[in-house]
Amino acid sequence: MADALSSSGIDLPSPTLSVRLRELAGFLAAPTAGRLTEEQRALALGIARRLVADVVAELGCNIDTAALWREWLVAGVPAAGRLTTACFARAEEHRWRELSAQRFGAPAPAAGTPGDTGDAVPSSGRPSDLDRAYLALQIADRRRFDGYGSPCLALSDIDADLLRVLLLDVSAWGLMQVGKDSALAASLGDAVRQALERHAEKPGIDRTATLYHDQLAEQGQVAEAAATAIARHDWVALTALAAAAGRCAYADMTLSLLSAETAALPQLLAPLRLDRAAFAPLEASLASLPGRAVAGGGGDE
Repeated sequence: MADALSSSGIDLPSPTLSVRLRELAGFLAAPTAGRLTEEQRALALGIARRLVADVVAELGCNIDTAALWREWLVAGVPAAGRLTTACFARAEEHRWRELSAQRFGAPAPAAGTPGDTGDAVPSSGRPSDLDRAYLALQIADRRRFDGYGSPCLALSDIDADLLRVLLLDVSAWGLMQVGKDSALAASLGDAVRQALERHAEKPGIDRTATLYHDQLAEQGQVAEAAATAIARHDWVALTALAAAAGRCAYADMTLSLLSAETAALPQLLAPLRLDRAAFAPLEASLASLPGRAVAGGGGDE
């Protein structure tokens, strides 16, 4: 779009104007496609801002997070291309779970093993490996909320490449504020390296999802647990099992579920070997989510 306007003799001196024109070009290319709602935009931006604040804290340096975020909002977030998918997936998952909780109530904690109807606690009084795997999944999910209950992205849940980019971008911004400072540069370099080493050791939601799935697979209970998760509207457990069974990231499975046509859900979740009748609550829950970016549709429910 910008090239076409420039070739017509229109100068684009303003970066803001260029952005507006690209946005308009995108709209004209697909005028019936659903646009972001204010809620979607606010959730995604909030998640991105909290992630940047966590990156600053991970570096352990004296960087003004508020000033950094204000400048990036004006000039553009350097890692926007990589950050968008992760933040949007988390925001849409949050909307889905919030709506489901409002309409159907939050899923009750699972008693015993998933699919269990309430068997007695083992005589040893110790939780089973499956119980611990499910608990680890719940703990990993809880890390994806801040202290006020707002959705966020845990550093352990983003891929190492995105974390590296964010660490370097934040470090570069901090160095720009103080000018040439070799001591600070060396300190930030060490902080980036240590943060990446810690990231490799932290069990994020992808690892806990795989552990949970594998524990169920050993007992032949994956399909039963997935059906129970759907019936209870336990979308975290369902997404975790689907991601692990499909060998993809939790965030990728979230987007796949939220953008899938109803007819595509059985194929998407085929590795879970669910009975067709088990899909009804999932289909109803997804259909009720407004503004969903359904594949092949306008996105507005």
